[in-house]
Amino acid sequence: MSKVRIHNFAISLDGFGTGEGLSLEAPFGHAGERLHDWYVGTRTFHAMDGLEGGTLGADDAFASQHGQGIGAEIMGAGKFGPPGWQDDPDWKGWWGLNPVFHSPVFVLTHRPRPPIEMAGGTTFHFLDAAPADALAEARKAADGADIRLGGGATVIREFLAEGLVDYMHVAQVPILLGRGVRLWDGLEGLESRYDIEPVSTPTGITHLTFTRKTGAA
Repeated sequence: MSKVRIHNFAISLDGFGTGEGLSLEAPFGHAGERLHDWYVGTRTFHAMDGLEGGTLGADDAFASQHGQGIGAEIMGAGKFGPPGWQDDPDWKGWWGLNPVFHSPVFVLTHRPRPPIEMAGGTTFHFLDAAPADALAEARKAADGADIRLGGGATVIREFLAEGLVDYMHVAQVPILLGRGVRLWDGLEGLESRYDIEPVSTPTGITHLTFTRKTGAA
């Protein structure tokens, strides 16, 4: 069966996956881009934007795994747009006319709308569904390939709580946010279900990989 994977999800030292005060002008709230500077600097990110250059090393090695073998993505409403995007019938996400996904994307929202077909193979589907039901839909669309869980923190936490995640890569950034949306709340004992491996890099990032143990729920 296809696996559910999380890649390049950045958190602060105090566990926040985004800041407070999200808006159209501040997609990550008061955190700004500080959680993602390490990723934006990699060669992988530069190539996605059609640019040359960017750093190599461990950060880029982790970043480059983002799209390998992925057939569909699931994301929360908060990743798709700023608060209130459901009231704008013309909102089509942050990523322009040719989004980076190049696959079906399932957006979890309590206010579904008809699918939006974009250039490059991306189609946004909008579901009001529980994690397991959304995953079933994504698996049908992925045609045997893996499913990427794109975030945000609340959606990842819900999928982890239901035991639906096979692999997770978290990039811990050496900053303190103090407020926002935390990843780990309510997930006591999660470490018992995963083999966890940390990798530290010269940029100060600690990459944590969680691989589900055989037989773990």
